[in-house]
Amino acid sequence: MEDFDTVKKNLEDRGYAVRVFSTGAEAAAYLDGVIDGRTVGFGGSLTLEQMGLYDALGRHNTVVWHWKQEAGPARREAMQTDIYLTSANGLAETGEILNIDGIGNRVAATLFGHEKVYFVIGRNKVAPTYEEALWRARNIASPQNARRLGKKTPCAVKGDRCYDCKSPERICRGLVTLWGPMMGMETEILLVDEDLGL
Repeated sequence: MEDFDTVKKNLEDRGYAVRVFSTGAEAAAYLDGVIDGRTVGFGGSLTLEQMGLYDALGRHNTVVWHWKQEAGPARREAMQTDIYLTSANGLAETGEILNIDGIGNRVAATLFGHEKVYFVIGRNKVAPTYEEALWRARNIASPQNARRLGKKTPCAVKGDRCYDCKSPERICRGLVTLWGPMMGMETEILLVDEDLGL
């Protein structure tokens, strides 16, 4: 099992609730058990899709996800839900959580407006330092997401690195680093000992 001890301690020292799971299935079962009868918004996330959370939570919650519903209205509606689920593009062992966004709904939802936010983060997202987590977000997650979405950007051609392009289709338009949970909004981190998402 991945040694999450350091990152778990550092996240807890910053004020997060943290749980560690061996598999995505275990993390999904946990969320399915603790979220009931609520409105739940999803950020764009392959991690959440791989875990089957939309269908599982949709059986006993009102779930809003722009990947499954009309995108514009769903993005706005998800901003007003009780609970918000997302992942991260990078997590430093020192405790910083990084996300890069193109439209901004996902990063905005992690900053304000919900009773609780859950981050589900696979071991592949963890890097030793803030600088390495930022490098990962810019040069691994973002190019691969641009490629997956079929964007006309230099990074999507090879999916290899950020070219800091000026393309109109650039999906890297904003970076949010969380140094701790936002005041007035409970935030829980689920660390999973599997590779999840990009």
